[in-house]
Amino acid sequence: MTETGKTATLSFDGKSFELPMHSPTAGPDVIDIRKLYADAGVFTYDPGFTSTASCDSTITYIDGGAGILLHRGYPIDQLAAKSHYLEVCYLLLYGELPTAAQLEDFETRVTRHTMIHEQMHNFFRGFRRDAHPMATMVGVVGAMSAFYHDSTDIADPWQREVASIRLVAKMPTIAAMAYKYSIGQPFVYPRNDLDYAANFLHMCFSVPAEKYEVNPILSRAMDRIFTLHADHEQNASTSTVRLASSSGANPFACIAAGIACLWGPAHGGANQACLEMLKEIGSVDRIPEFIARAKDKDDPFRLMGFGHRVYKNFDPRAKVMKQSADEVLDLLGIEDNPILQVAKELEKQALEDPYFAEKKLFPNVDFYSGIILEAMGFPTSMFTPIFALSRTVGWISQWKEMIGDPQMKIGRPRQLYLGETERDYVDVEDR
Repeated sequence: MTETGKTATLSFDGKSFELPMHSPTAGPDVIDIRKLYADAGVFTYDPGFTSTASCDSTITYIDGGAGILLHRGYPIDQLAAKSHYLEVCYLLLYGELPTAAQLEDFETRVTRHTMIHEQMHNFFRGFRRDAHPMATMVGVVGAMSAFYHDSTDIADPWQREVASIRLVAKMPTIAAMAYKYSIGQPFVYPRNDLDYAANFLHMCFSVPAEKYEVNPILSRAMDRIFTLHADHEQNASTSTVRLASSSGANPFACIAAGIACLWGPAHGGANQACLEMLKEIGSVDRIPEFIARAKDKDDPFRLMGFGHRVYKNFDPRAKVMKQSADEVLDLLGIEDNPILQVAKELEKQALEDPYFAEKKLFPNVDFYSGIILEAMGFPTSMFTPIFALSRTVGWISQWKEMIGDPQMKIGRPRQLYLGETERDYVDVEDR
């Protein structure tokens, strides 16, 4: 961030205040209002912080209008096509793509930390069997702070590094255990001979009674889901992690806070909401009815998985995810799955309809990831936990960046107060 030499002038009540401006390496200039209250005695009002930069960052850049998503400068479609998840993790955590030796070392460190403390199994058994896996993950990830005391001092760079590796390594194990617990099957331990995505699928779908071979097409699709969800700039859950971290809180507790925020249907639950919509449609012959409802501005029904709050043109992740969806559906077949039949036909009809093209309502990454996970056999309740384990590396990267920022201070948003002004207390007998 560099000063532009330009200033913005704020004028009110006959007074003017000059505010410095800064230029990013990409994106619009920003007006620095840090001294606004001290100098002018006023706050800015920005519900949702949609026009406010809460930090500076070198990790991810998004231009929603142009459909651009860059991680450390690399386009997401190139990373998804040519790289794999752990390499992208290294890029997000350390700023550059690794050499072959660096990548091997990183993969080894992650692989050697995939097991969780045996006593943590007791935490799972404290939940009801029908508990949502996200509820389980919030509790178990927060509980990691009680088991790994040697990586909770955020002032120690080495402890930050250990905490980062542990979270990336153990999150698939925790998510898979949450799934196994919810369906009443025994926990499956991680295997060091499998790659990151294949290991997760093995922990989810294998059972002690028989051998389970992970299909490489499914493993590659899973890896792409992880990669395409690794980070997404200052979204709600990432901002939650940063805000929690600004107080100096335990790193495991901060990531648990991010998981809690991600749980919402407007954020991480979008692909679950998409599959629930497909189930509501139910059959291919009902698609025209629901498309007509989606066009009716007076009807509350909306097509989930189409369009995106950030991407006003197209979601750059969707093209890669569609390719994976096609590969998975070709492998598994969809003849006996009415939900996937509805998804394929809905995609076809929506893309052919001029209304959706004019409104730029194209299928997004949530639409295709939901189709893939449904085809693999995951229940919709597991969609958001898989999102959470994918996004963990983004949260950690943002956390590490913030902790190392000399400008870091505890978050303290302001408010526009509209309540009662000062009044005197009245004794109960006089009310």
